[in-house]
Amino acid sequence: MKPAHVRFRSIDPDTPLADRLVGGLGYPLRGAALPTVVGLVLLHFLALLPLTLGLLASLLVWGATWRYAAECMLHTANGFADPPDVGLGDSDRAAWGLTVVHVVAAAFCVAMPFYSPALFAPTLLAVALVLPAIDMALAFDGSLLVALNPAHWGEIIRRFGWSYLIPVGINLAVGVLALLATWITAGLPRLLSLPLFGFAYTYLIVLGFHLMGAMIHRRHEHFGLTPEAAVLAEALGQNDDQRLLDRVHELAVDDPMAATQLLVPRLQDREAPAELHQAYRDLLRRQQLTDALLVHGQIRIAALMAANEPRKALGMVQDCSAIDPDFLPDDPGNAGAIAEVAARHGMRRMALKLCRGWLAHWPRDGRAPAVALLAARELEADGQAMEASVLLGRIAGAWTDHPQHGELLARIEQLKSGTRA
Repeated sequence: MKPAHVRFRSIDPDTPLADRLVGGLGYPLRGAALPTVVGLVLLHFLALLPLTLGLLASLLVWGATWRYAAECMLHTANGFADPPDVGLGDSDRAAWGLTVVHVVAAAFCVAMPFYSPALFAPTLLAVALVLPAIDMALAFDGSLLVALNPAHWGEIIRRFGWSYLIPVGINLAVGVLALLATWITAGLPRLLSLPLFGFAYTYLIVLGFHLMGAMIHRRHEHFGLTPEAAVLAEALGQNDDQRLLDRVHELAVDDPMAATQLLVPRLQDREAPAELHQAYRDLLRRQQLTDALLVHGQIRIAALMAANEPRKALGMVQDCSAIDPDFLPDDPGNAGAIAEVAARHGMRRMALKLCRGWLAHWPRDGRAPAVALLAARELEADGQAMEASVLLGRIAGAWTDHPQHGELLARIEQLKSGTRA
């Protein structure tokens, strides 16, 4: 039986490289990569340890950084859209090889100006040019001898063509950043410079390895690689959803009702992906089935809130409100939580609409004072302090024995005196 509850995002190998480049800019800052990058940045403070301990700690941090970067490259090369969790792969040998290569390359570049300043720029360019090929070889083979073979570099560069210049550019950026760090650190406290430049280094390294993985994924046939994401998606039945979506789009051209009915059984499963729900709503909208859109909206909002995705639920409320201005989630807990999300994101009109609808539909619910306080805050921010005071007065009169009664009275006094919360 297929474990349908296990889902992941994959990427089509034919996705244009420009799209991968733009989308990749946020890769080190999402999913498992963000806490990993932050953790690695904080570990740079170990460099403050005295003498040999600080040097050894720094090498260990860089080893961990390149280990995770290698995992990101392999994960991306196998077609996975999101960053891997820490320690999923077996990249320890590659990590130490990467550490040795990059430390030696950095030392070589730093020493070159003292030996021959005129050769510094060509040396930096040459190092930036060959490092991506070495990195790819180490991440996949783990063999330092293979990675240091110039013939292997040439073969990798030949396979990628001009796109190989993308990781070269990132390597140049890392090299320039290292120089800037050397010059600027002298004028900054180490407590500030360590995390600042540690973050920049780690971000660029993870980004560079991710983009190299994307390049390999696009040309996986040339590397004899079968992307694991495609194999896993087939085993889990995720490709079934894509086939269903393709069939729905095909059928919708001549028979939108049949296409709609084709989606219904799959949408009854909580694990149905968002793309299928959106296709269903598009078909309902095309057939002007507004009542069905609102019913689906209520079901979808409840499912999104149960999945702890209140922002997406808020988006569904907006969509349904465009159809029916009086639309309100049918669960008071969900309606109140979505009103709070709307208020946090500065959507004052939506927050007020939800609060007023809530108070009208569930006036005897014990959460009414909390909803009224939220509404009053939004009304006050909108310059309607008098209306806020009247609203709170009405709720305070109805809930004299409520634990928040004193808070209601205090807010009324603040509004009357012109004191903001």
